[in-house]
Amino acid sequence: MSKPYTGEDFSAQIIDDRNWRIKEISDLKSAIKSGDSRLQKVLLRSLVTICYAHWEGYIRFAARKYMEHVSLRRMPYSALEPQFLKNYFLPRLAALSTSRTSIKERCELITEILQASERRFSYVNNDLINTKANLNFEVFADICLVCGLPISDFGGQSTFIDVLLLKRRNSIAHGEETFVHIDDLDELADSTISLMRAFGDSLENRVVLQTFKVN
Repeated sequence: MSKPYTGEDFSAQIIDDRNWRIKEISDLKSAIKSGDSRLQKVLLRSLVTICYAHWEGYIRFAARKYMEHVSLRRMPYSALEPQFLKNYFLPRLAALSTSRTSIKERCELITEILQASERRFSYVNNDLINTKANLNFEVFADICLVCGLPISDFGGQSTFIDVLLLKRRNSIAHGEETFVHIDDLDELADSTISLMRAFGDSLENRVVLQTFKVN
């Protein structure tokens, strides 16, 4: 896939990726509605796993494309929101907690932080957009923070993400006989699609309005 050099490129890529995911969820939803009760039981369990897979896959894809788009601008950190400079040092700071570093090395890191504002953001560390194969609300909040999105925009969805989607998916993935009721069909499909749209739209707004830049 080509790189998202322009805002139009970015929008087209995350919309295309979202559309095929939505179609797959919608097609499965239609199949469930037209199936008999025995088939519905099986397909409803499949819907949970498909919805989770697309939820995790789309968030990772869209977030990485957003960071890639901004990195292609090759702007100095001083011209970008402070979160981008924080992102640059987050992996280094994480390494400090798992290794023995000398006072000298820590001082050198602090000096580097103080002098880093004129460096240019040109590399995306994909470890920062890590769904951890378990995209619960807490992990999602971390990804929103890295991208500069207010998690409050998604606060009302924590129960759906953690309980109705992720907990059920984990149970099914571990071979448990989790029952999914037909009455949950619309909420499962529609809420997953709405979350993907809301996240993608939020990133698109940042690109179009260029709010990733310092005001």
